[in-house]
Amino acid sequence: MAGQPGRDAGQRLILADTSVWIDYLNGLETNHTNLLDDAIRDGVLGMGDFILLEILQGVRHQREYRQTKKALLMLDVHPMLDAELALQSADNYRKLRRQGFTIRKTADVIIATFCISMGWQLLFSDRDFVPFTRLGLQAVVI
Repeated sequence: MAGQPGRDAGQRLILADTSVWIDYLNGLETNHTNLLDDAIRDGVLGMGDFILLEILQGVRHQREYRQTKKALLMLDVHPMLDAELALQSADNYRKLRRQGFTIRKTADVIIATFCISMGWQLLFSDRDFVPFTRLGLQAVVI
């Protein structure tokens, strides 16, 4: 949580994709949500501002929105996109296109590129992230 108290200096942070968060917040118990719970408890989970936006956009009711926002803001929130990362994201998209992979969502390109550039692991259940492992994305292994 805030300040990541359980993290060792050399331990890498984990970012969880929106799809894993949605399952987690809906109370689904899967391998992915169990790993997310472990990462929160171990203090190795980071939150990207872009993922925060995606999660909060999907919350329907105001009361749930306030509760979710308060809980998520207990995590360290990191900015995920600037001009340099935008250019890296475009390069990564184009590299994968040349290799025959079309990534459907710009958000996925940004999230994967952020993790690659920061050396963070990504916890995901969305198959669109798999091609990014060719570019150095470190997937949390289930």
